[in-house]
Order: sequence, then C-alpha cells, then structure tokens
Amino acid sequence: MSEDANFELWDKPLYERGDKVAALRDVRNDGTYPGSRIGEFLIRKGEVGYVTQVGTYLNRFYVYAVDFLEAERLVGMRAHELERAEEEERKAS
Repeated sequence: MSEDANFELWDKPLYERGDKVAALRDVRNDGTYPGSRIGEFLIRKGEVGYVTQVGTYLNRFYVYAVDFLEAERLVGMRAHELERAEEEERKAS
C-alpha cells in the first residue's frame, strides 16, 4: 500500500482555521479553478496564505482552503503541499 492509501481522517488535521501557511510547490489550474486558463499558475512556491476552512475529499483526505491574500486567490490544498509559514520564516533567519 502506498502512503496515499492511508486515511488522513483517522488523525486530526495538521492545520486549523487561521493558521499561516506557505505553498511548498507551484500550483497550476487543472481546470477546476474558475476564471483561469488550464495550466495557468494559481500560486507560486513560497506564497503565504491563511487557512480559512478544513474540508474533506473522498472521505479520506483533508483539504485546506487557503486564502492567498497577495495573489487574491482561495485555493484548496492538501497537507503535503503546505508548511507552516512561521517555520519557513525561521529557516530564512
């Protein structure tokens, strides 16, 4: 079984509403983000946002609605695509 076969919902979410997070990778529109072309960059690696909601997908995974204020986009992201922004700021110091 791959790691993705695990059910994240067995554990508490890694992030909660209000947490400051940073994107670990670039995110492109896969066709599910309205108003943007397929393949267009939505979020760039390192952009910072705030978790606004925690939802689920397929009753297996947590999906975090992250409001990236600078980009003015609300994007759904998985835990492995995010890290706490405070940790990133400490690494830069």
